[in-house]
Amino acid sequence: MPTLIQNGVVVNANGQSRADVLIEGETIAQVGPNIPPAGHTVVDATGLLVMPGGIDVHTHLDMPFGGTVSADDYRTGTIAAAVGGSTTVIDFALQSRGHTMAEALETWLGKSDGKACIDYGLHMAVTDLGPGDGAQGLAEMQTMVDKGISSFKLFMAYPNVLMIDDGLMYKVMHKAGQLNGLCLVHAENGSVIDIVVARMIAEGKTAPHFHAHSRSTHAEAEATHRAIAIAHMAGASVYIVHLSNEDSLRELKHAQQRGLHVLAETCPQYLVLSLEEQMPGKSWEEAKYVFTPPLRMKHNQAPLWKALEDGSLAVVSTDHCPFRFADQKSLGKGDFTKIPNGGPGIENRLQIVWQFGVNTGQLTPEKFVELCCTAPARIFGMPQKGVVAPGKDADILLWDPKASYTISVATQRMATDYSMFEGWEVSGNAKHVFSRGELVVKDGEWIGQTGRGRFLKREANAGGFA
Repeated sequence: MPTLIQNGVVVNANGQSRADVLIEGETIAQVGPNIPPAGHTVVDATGLLVMPGGIDVHTHLDMPFGGTVSADDYRTGTIAAAVGGSTTVIDFALQSRGHTMAEALETWLGKSDGKACIDYGLHMAVTDLGPGDGAQGLAEMQTMVDKGISSFKLFMAYPNVLMIDDGLMYKVMHKAGQLNGLCLVHAENGSVIDIVVARMIAEGKTAPHFHAHSRSTHAEAEATHRAIAIAHMAGASVYIVHLSNEDSLRELKHAQQRGLHVLAETCPQYLVLSLEEQMPGKSWEEAKYVFTPPLRMKHNQAPLWKALEDGSLAVVSTDHCPFRFADQKSLGKGDFTKIPNGGPGIENRLQIVWQFGVNTGQLTPEKFVELCCTAPARIFGMPQKGVVAPGKDADILLWDPKASYTISVATQRMATDYSMFEGWEVSGNAKHVFSRGELVVKDGEWIGQTGRGRFLKREANAGGFA
C-alpha cells in the first residue's frame, strides 16, 4: 500500500511549503497539497519538517588504522547514521601499496555485504599506480568509474602508509579530469608534520594534546594550496576533505574567486569543539579528541560557519572514524603517535548542525538541507537522492524541530564507549526516517532489517562542474 505523509512542511534546498508526500514503492510519486488519503497508509507529520534524508559523504566503517579497526562496522555504523537522520553514506575503499584498486573494492564490498542497512557508495583511496609509469593503475581508474566509483581520495599525510608524492597526485588528478572524476584530498603537509612529531616525542611531549600541536593550521593551509594548484595544472576538480581552520579556508576562497574547480567540506567537530575547551593538556581523557586534522583554536569556528552560510564550504560531513576509549585509544597511552586517529559522529551530524546552525540563526532550514543532503547528492553524482520531489528515491527524513534530546553514550547506536558531545542538549531531532520508501526509523528507534542497504553506482560529474 502506498504511504502518504500528511500535514508536514516540505523543506528542500530551494524552498519550503506545506505539502503532502506520496510514496509508491521505493519512489516519491507526488508532492503537493491535499493528496487524497484513500487507499494509502497515512503518516501524520503535523509539526514536523519533511526533508530529504541526510547524506554523509565521509565515513570510515570497519577501517584498519594504527593496529586496530574502527569500532563501527557497516551494520552498527549505518544504523547509527539512520537513527541520526541520514539515509546514505559514502565510505572509503583503501588501496594498499602493492595491491590493486580492484582488490580494495572487493575487500570493502565484502565488509558491507549483508551488513549495510542504508544505501552506500565508495570513494577509492589511491596509494599506488603499479610498476613503471603507472599505466596499469591509471587504466584501473577507468574501471572504477565504470563500476560507479567516481571519486578518488589522495592523502598528503601519513608518510609510508597512505601519503603519495606530488608526481603521483598529478597523474591521478590528470586521469580523473579526463574521466570527469572528482579528487578528494586530505590536505596536510605530512613530511613536515612527521619531523615536528619526532621532535616532540624526543622532547618527552607525549600526551594527547601534543597531537594537535604537532599539526599546525599552516601545514593544512600549505597542503590545501598545493592540492588546488596541482589539480588546476592537471585539469581536475578537487574537493578538500575535513577543512578545519581559517588559514586553509583563505586558500580555498582565493581559488574559488579565481574560478577554479574546487570544493570543500567541514565537519561538526571543527564547528563546535576547540583546542582550548576539549584539549587543554590536563588529562588522558583528551585522547577521545585525537583525530586528524586536529581540533583548532576556537577563533576558527566563526569563519567556518560563515563559509557554510555563504557557500564557500559546500558540505558538512563527519569523517566518522570511531575507536573505543578503553581498549583502542589506550594503545597510545604514553605516546600520542600510537593513539588511533578518529572520532565518532555519524549519529550526531544533523543534531549539531541544526542546534548550532539553524537554532542560532546562522543557517536557514533550506541551507541545512543544502549542506547535509542536496549538495552531497549533486557533488557526488547521486541524482536520485537529496531532494523531496516526484521521481526521486523516497529517502525522507521527518524532523521534529522542537524535540529536546540529550546526546549521550548511554543512548547512542554508535559502537564507541564515549560521545564527543556527551551531555549536550539539542533542540531538533530525527523522528521518522524512510529509506527507499521503507520506514526504518520510527520515533527515533531503528526498526529496519540488517543488510537492506544497496551499493550506489555514482555518476562521474566532476563534482557537479561537468
